[in-house]
Amino acid sequence: MKDKLKIIIGKQALKKGVKELAHKISNDYKDKDPVLVGILKGSFIFMADLVRELQIPHKVDFISVASYGSGKCASGVVRWLKDLSINIEDKHVIIVEDIIDSGLTLNYIRNNLLTRNPKSLKIVTLLNKRRRRKIKIPLRYVGFFIANRFVVGYGLDYNEKYRNLPYIAQLKE
Repeated sequence: MKDKLKIIIGKQALKKGVKELAHKISNDYKDKDPVLVGILKGSFIFMADLVRELQIPHKVDFISVASYGSGKCASGVVRWLKDLSINIEDKHVIIVEDIIDSGLTLNYIRNNLLTRNPKSLKIVTLLNKRRRRKIKIPLRYVGFFIANRFVVGYGLDYNEKYRNLPYIAQLKE
């Protein structure tokens, strides 16, 4: 069956939302030189656009975990695939996430990073699915709240397809 897409957040809305998030982060982190930690693969486009809009000095690093496999639902098992190359001890850290669904994977990542003794640890997410949350996650910055839909585009994929779309779309099969 051919996949069908319905745009739910357009290119211009994404650009505006990312710019607003960068403005808030820039104001909150003046003179703090934060380390932005992108969660691969989904956050890479959002993170690239976000750092281009920041007006403060910052560092960038990435981690990679797997929890979805090739399906549309989290497997419940988190595998750590790539670790940080920057020591975050006594640093202000901002986790950059593409979408928060159940919160289980992000909670695992957050708890792992907290064991490394950062000075502070905050989270920015492009998309937040509040209704799917299974665990409370302290979010500092949220771009967009979305309904319980499986979405692709702007870095998010389904079986490694659709990351290149310049918008967020609901995937309907």
